[in-house]
Parts: sequence; structure tokens; C-alpha cells
Amino acid sequence: MGLLWIIISWIIIGGIIGLLARAVMPGKQAMGIGMTIVLGVIGAIVGGFIGGLFGGNGISGIMDNPWSIGTILLAIVGAIIVMAIYGLVTKNRD
Repeated sequence: MGLLWIIISWIIIGGIIGLLARAVMPGKQAMGIGMTIVLGVIGAIVGGFIGGLFGGNGISGIMDNPWSIGTILLAIVGAIIVMAIYGLVTKNRD
């Protein structure tokens, strides 16, 4: 049950982080809830990497304590970065 719980937790955290990042980002993001979750999870990883660069726990901090305020803020920053890049890449696909 350990691996299943980790996967479910990442989906929940990715959804929350993705929705928070979309709320903070200006403009309209043309993506569904599935892409929001995926980009939220990727953003959490990017945020953990950024935190690791500045002397934090990095990715292991996300794994150890995904619900801390610092982890959530870093994950939101990472998700905003990932969503901005996604928006730039898919901008001309109309």
C-alpha cells in the first residue's frame, strides 16, 4: 500500500498545486484538470529542485514532508514556472 499511497498523494498534491498556480497566474490557461495535475506534479519537482539549489532539502524535502508551508510555496513557484513554459510552447497551436 506504500507505493499506491505515494501515487495518490502526488496526484492530490499535484492537483492542489496546479490549481493554486493557475489561480495566481495572470490570464487564461487553456488546459484541463488532467494537465493541471500533471503540471502541478512536475512543478512540485521543479520547486524542490529550486529549493535544493538554495540550500533546502530539495526533492527529498517534498518526499519527506509534502504538506509543509515551505514545500507548498516552492511547489507553487515551480508550477508557475512550468505552466508559463507550457503556455509559451502551446501558444501558437490554435
